[in-house]
Amino acid sequence: MLAVVVHGPGDLRVEEVPEPTCGPGEVVVAMEWGGICGSDVAYVRSGASGTAVLAEPLVLGHEVAGRVAQVGSDVRGVEVGTAVTLHPATLVGDHDVAEELLPRTNLWPQVRYLGSAAFRPHEQGGFSARRAVRPDQLRPLPGSVSTREGALAEPFGVALHAVRRAGDVAVRSVLVNGAGPIGALAVAAAKAAGAAHVYAADLSDAALEIAARMGADTVVRLADGEALPTDVEIAIEASGAPAALGGVIAAVRRGGVLVQVGNLPLGDMSAALGNIVTREIDYRGSYRFVDEISDALQLMASGVDVGPLMTHRFPLADAVEAFALAADRGTGSSKVMLDLTTASRTDARPPPGRRR
Repeated sequence: MLAVVVHGPGDLRVEEVPEPTCGPGEVVVAMEWGGICGSDVAYVRSGASGTAVLAEPLVLGHEVAGRVAQVGSDVRGVEVGTAVTLHPATLVGDHDVAEELLPRTNLWPQVRYLGSAAFRPHEQGGFSARRAVRPDQLRPLPGSVSTREGALAEPFGVALHAVRRAGDVAVRSVLVNGAGPIGALAVAAAKAAGAAHVYAADLSDAALEIAARMGADTVVRLADGEALPTDVEIAIEASGAPAALGGVIAAVRRGGVLVQVGNLPLGDMSAALGNIVTREIDYRGSYRFVDEISDALQLMASGVDVGPLMTHRFPLADAVEAFALAADRGTGSSKVMLDLTTASRTDARPPPGRRR
């Protein structure tokens, strides 16, 4: 079967890999759609994503959805043909974890994640025709949610977790700095949680247009010199740009909350942080999610439209071209989708409609 495999920096291939076998306690999913994430792009660009360094060929992809194709002999309650997305995480090892942290499984000391090089052997991802997984990783799609939309439940879960890290956002003002895919989904998450007014700020007009379609009440065009709002109650920093931190902190009112979901660079960095002290701002990190992926599916089923985010689609065979487009924000791309059922090129236009 075909898969999207990174072999090293700048070395991405679409190649044949072995078909997965279905063990007694496993389920094989026939993949239909995948969304290219920034971490996928990082592996191709540099051979690493954060502290995870590529040491062997890796099938990429953790934002995926498809249909159950085969069920192991020991698995109960799973039917062939069921449309599903996948929770990418697998907790590893027997660790002594503080009791109050046990529900926060995203903070488990060791976690394998689909399409991640954090462990050896690496945890192969889902950008392939089929993938064998544990049945507890399956998240069935509501009937109104297509597999194309279901592939975005994972990044939507990340955004939902970030908004929940801020506390109760109902009837509050929220600034989302950085309107890439996670930022745009954070806009939708904040609106779904009842935020009174959501600002979205970015340098890209294309990204801001998507954020507006995802529910932003006001867009801030940083490239045109527009200033961030003042005295917002909550800020979600989704750009990961250290240079942006000082301005975002200054935009938060005294006693407000700032959640950092954008990945900051490793090592030392320079940022103006003084206002955290003088304004008594709560600065909180946000990492992946617990099970907000399930909540994301319910929000999509209840009418939250993630369609504006999906700007381009490519067949599996053209994944190299798709990755190049996803890596270049100048193209206006947001979430580039891979049709994992299609082996030859069709087009790279936005996917039509809400249903597959």
